Amino acid sequence: MNITILDSYTLNPGDLSWEWLSALGGLTVHDRTPRELIVERAAGAEILLTNKVALTRETIAALPELKYIGVLATGYNVVDTAAARERGIPVTNVPGYGTTAVAQHVFALLLELTQQTGLHTASAKAGDWAQSPDWCYWRTPLVELAGLTMGIVGYGAIGRAVARIAQAFGMKVIAATRTPRAAEEGVEFVGTDELFRRADAVSLHCPLTPDTQGLVNSARLATMKPGAFLINTGRGPLIIEAELAVALRAGTLAGAAVDVLSTEPPAADNPLLTAPNCLVTPHIAWAPKASRQRLLQTVEENIRAFLAGEPVNVVN
Repeated sequence: MNITILDSYTLNPGDLSWEWLSALGGLTVHDRTPRELIVERAAGAEILLTNKVALTRETIAALPELKYIGVLATGYNVVDTAAARERGIPVTNVPGYGTTAVAQHVFALLLELTQQTGLHTASAKAGDWAQSPDWCYWRTPLVELAGLTMGIVGYGAIGRAVARIAQAFGMKVIAATRTPRAAEEGVEFVGTDELFRRADAVSLHCPLTPDTQGLVNSARLATMKPGAFLINTGRGPLIIEAELAVALRAGTLAGAAVDVLSTEPPAADNPLLTAPNCLVTPHIAWAPKASRQRLLQTVEENIRAFLAGEPVNVVN
């Protein structure tokens, strides 16, 4: 069984093992694959694994030996699933591996917004504390989470994990979801507009669909509390970035933090890269080693299930 990985590096930059995959057959691993080399590198592969390298209808048609496509992520929009289905090629993804890691990152961002630990560390190391006439000082107002309202847009596994952590901090939790849910202790379900009006911190965890693209725009930002925070670890296009940057410059909200952008890597002139009170991390919420190990374990389970004739996590 010939196996090719087109873009392995972000999942496994060298701290995980491909040994189990090598045992299944001939394995070829590429750190990255440019568009013009996709067909050449995938030629002869029966199992093809991709993370962000796009597999179009034309590409799939050019690979007659292909029998299986595994996406090394949850999102699978990089694959023309209809074209694969027409060929009888199952496409699988990896759901659920990053729930704990992403929820943790939400609060890493929120705590940095409220406590400004990086700012104060830099200040102390620059000598400000040594020169201070007082035993303590702060450069920006500090915000306590207890008693504030966390608004969660999208209440799947990650949204629920964020809710549990918020409750542990003593926050009230409100959530908006497209799927009707039974009452849940400690969580109030509200509409999206009401959530943005009431929340002191809004965290986005909804899927990217035509209805949610541009969910956060100037009109919705104008309804938020002036001291509110916005966090996005979901999908970049949920936010109209230029309009968020305008709101941050105008002080319409206290701060924002994003782990995802509309284009990745971003253009150098992306407005959020220079917006005030805006944290930007390079799509790392999913990336702790334990999370990537869970992802890799599911990839193995997906492939072994396919080889046994009982594929799982099939998205087409």
